[in-house]
Amino acid sequence: MHTKRKGVCNLGDLLTYENIDSYRLPAFPSDTETKGALEVLEWAYDTYEEEIVYACSFGIEGIVLIDLISKVKENAKIVFLDTDVHFKETYELIAKVKKKYPHLQIEMKKPELTLDEQAEQYGDELWTTNPNKCCEIRKIIPLNSVLSGSTAWISGLRREQGGARANTEYINIDKKFKSIKVCPLIHWTWKDVWRYAHKNQLDYNVLHDNGYPSIGCRTCTQPAFSMDDLRSGRWTGKGKTECGLHLQ
Repeated sequence: MHTKRKGVCNLGDLLTYENIDSYRLPAFPSDTETKGALEVLEWAYDTYEEEIVYACSFGIEGIVLIDLISKVKENAKIVFLDTDVHFKETYELIAKVKKKYPHLQIEMKKPELTLDEQAEQYGDELWTTNPNKCCEIRKIIPLNSVLSGSTAWISGLRREQGGARANTEYINIDKKFKSIKVCPLIHWTWKDVWRYAHKNQLDYNVLHDNGYPSIGCRTCTQPAFSMDDLRSGRWTGKGKTECGLHLQ
């Protein structure tokens, strides 16, 4: 269970979006058994307590982070952006996670618009005609609503994923959501993630075994065509690589 670590950061005021430029960020080791992840999570929950939430997609990185978080704060707040168009395998996995970690506060956050209401306003299959707008309605706006009550949030970004993620730090300023974004897994490789999952016998989305390294909505996710780019199955042919949650 969680033990407060005094003196990790004797920096006075709480680190927030507004004061990060004048805040001396703590240093975390990257050579520990969890490559700094557990130490970052301990700091995050010590610092923010109930003011931090983990936005989890329930991909394999998410499963690893949930297990690590459970060792630090067993009743942590976790939110899943339930777009209503996820794979059935994803929903089945969430049910297993809820059973394995009964004290976690897992919220299934839905958009304000139902799929029928979205179709009425924007046309059928908005994810095909305007995927950015669809992500805005079904992901970005709901997460903004969640983060309006939190000072910080946790993400499973890894530098190895490349693109804009390659420069991710443990602690980041999130200009889109005006929040602090904590990323404990930045030094983990794809092999590290799977090694931890298998070692700890964690349940995971079975789609990972069928060519889906990155799993989002069923409408916009296909098996990856290149294992050199684990997100190559997302929004194929749309000129799009991110849902917008991590773009500043």
